[in-house]
Amino acid sequence: MDTLMLSRLQFAFATFIHFIFVPLTLGLSILVAYMETKYVRTGDETYKKMAKFWGKLFLINFALGVVTGITLEFQFGTNWSRYSTYVGDIFGSLLAIEATAAFFLESTFVAVWVFGWKKLSKTFHAVCIWIVAFAANLSALWIILANGFMQNPMGYVIRNGRAELDSFYAVITNGFAWSQYIHTVVGSYVLAGFFVMGVSAWHLLRKQNIDFFGKSFRIGLGFALVASLVVAIQGHSHGNEVARIQPAKLAAMEAHWETGTHVPMYLLSIPDEKNEKNSVEAFGIPSMLSILAFNDPAAEVKGLKAFAPEDRPPVTLTFLSFRLMVGFGTLMILLTVWGFLKRNNLLDNPRYLQFMVWAIPVPYLALQAGWAVAEVGRQPWIVHGLMRTKDAVSPIATSQVAVSLAAFVVVYLLLASLDIYLLAKYARKVPA
Repeated sequence: MDTLMLSRLQFAFATFIHFIFVPLTLGLSILVAYMETKYVRTGDETYKKMAKFWGKLFLINFALGVVTGITLEFQFGTNWSRYSTYVGDIFGSLLAIEATAAFFLESTFVAVWVFGWKKLSKTFHAVCIWIVAFAANLSALWIILANGFMQNPMGYVIRNGRAELDSFYAVITNGFAWSQYIHTVVGSYVLAGFFVMGVSAWHLLRKQNIDFFGKSFRIGLGFALVASLVVAIQGHSHGNEVARIQPAKLAAMEAHWETGTHVPMYLLSIPDEKNEKNSVEAFGIPSMLSILAFNDPAAEVKGLKAFAPEDRPPVTLTFLSFRLMVGFGTLMILLTVWGFLKRNNLLDNPRYLQFMVWAIPVPYLALQAGWAVAEVGRQPWIVHGLMRTKDAVSPIATSQVAVSLAAFVVVYLLLASLDIYLLAKYARKVPA
């Protein structure tokens, strides 16, 4: 492997591990804030215990997420220095705001919340965790605005061989980025809901503190049900954006090769990239891809052959990732609807509770697949239409990247294992 491939693997691996922690932080912070607010409003001590129990799991995940996130920004300087030189004015400003305006706000109030249980009024203490939740979601916004520039660059001018910031307003009102943000963040809420339901189901199956975990389960269920429906509806809208701005990515998502109108969608396809066709196409739904892409059965949808081979994303990986994302998303909707129907007699449905314990990883897999669609589908561009990934890598020795990649694999796997161990250890505890 060369420096480019090793650098891509290193960033992908580090992001993959970091993205295990981030979604749970985003969603669980809101659930903990909601539970504590219920305690303030009702005086019911159960909700206070819930805020503390789920808050401890939030803190474990938050701490390890911070550790794994710091190195990602360093990689832009070490492995992607040409990229940093080219778009650093724009990309760097967004990351700087994320660090100073969101991350420090979040970190500060996390500390206030942890140490303030006996020193602050109940109301102000609840306000602190809402600030934490707001800051966590604000932090994600700036990160995705930065990524949104890579997906749909705007608000820049090319001067002296570099992309320089021309309109900060255009960068932060990038519609593609906002659509991507909503899709990602609401997907994180689904994940947090499934996490709370899965842990609660484990305890309910053992008849442990039924009142506490029954209430927790129903809070997680309501949160996940609404969020999973929003993700599906908003996902269609985001698909329209992809069709309009990144037609090659859309074609790869569907393994669609020939440009045409009234394009069907095939429920079963097997891409054959080498021969620029699908080796299997079956169960086609007439005009469905035209409808999904442009809300018009007669709309023209560009096929992969409309793009030069060097401008096409990896088709098979993008196609499979998209299928996995949609499949897991559908499964999550079915599980939450099933749970809604059984919410008043959960203990009488042990089969469903067992499903929910095993379903904890499902939203993680859906989000990772979605991330692969977004990032792999953007290739060969690191900044869509502006800079190719191969032109962005640092001029460093392959051996340097190989050694650092090996170190990343070892350290990040240890951190991920530590996170899972600590979450499992404290999730098994039964609140008094």
